[in-house]
Amino acid sequence: MALSLSELLQPSRTAVVLQECQNGIIGAESGLPALAEVARSSGCIDAVTRLVHAARAAGVRVIHSVFHQRPDGWGDNTNRELFKLVDESPVKLYPGSSAVQVLDEIGVEPADFTIARHHGVSPFPVSELDSLLRNEKVSTIVPAGIAVNWAITGLTFDAINRGYDVVIPRDAVTGLPTDYAESAIDHSLAFVATISSTDDVVAAWAGG
Repeated sequence: MALSLSELLQPSRTAVVLQECQNGIIGAESGLPALAEVARSSGCIDAVTRLVHAARAAGVRVIHSVFHQRPDGWGDNTNRELFKLVDESPVKLYPGSSAVQVLDEIGVEPADFTIARHHGVSPFPVSELDSLLRNEKVSTIVPAGIAVNWAITGLTFDAINRGYDVVIPRDAVTGLPTDYAESAIDHSLAFVATISSTDDVVAAWAGG
């Protein structure tokens, strides 16, 4: 029997994983301005902010996956259009720069965990994320952020392939164009993940 949303989202077994909610991607200094605009205008950033604050209040771990570049470019992906766009952007995602900082409204609290990626679209293959979650008996992941085109989808399938449950609050993710993102959620991600809303996820954590 399938678990209810409240059962899936028990705080002790859940982690929110944010994808690229950083200034240089969806903030005011974005090197991908069209993506930043849709993240803001669609309400995605507002939804992510509510989700994160509710998660912390419920004792759910918040994990930030942010993308970094090396100043010398060594080891960077350059063989695909996405990475070429990032590489050729005047906004450089260098460690320690404001471009790699998480948006102020989301923030990073002491209990949060941050993973810095230098390549790829998902933190699973390039970090200790899987081991950390298993050590803490986490079995449900809530992805949020950018973009359904690549990072949210990559994270979701990586999580499913490792045996995690995935709950996606659809208003806390988006992509370009927005109708593609909605279609990808309905016709791809919905087959492997539980599709919900920020309101419903927050209510589940509040016991509502």
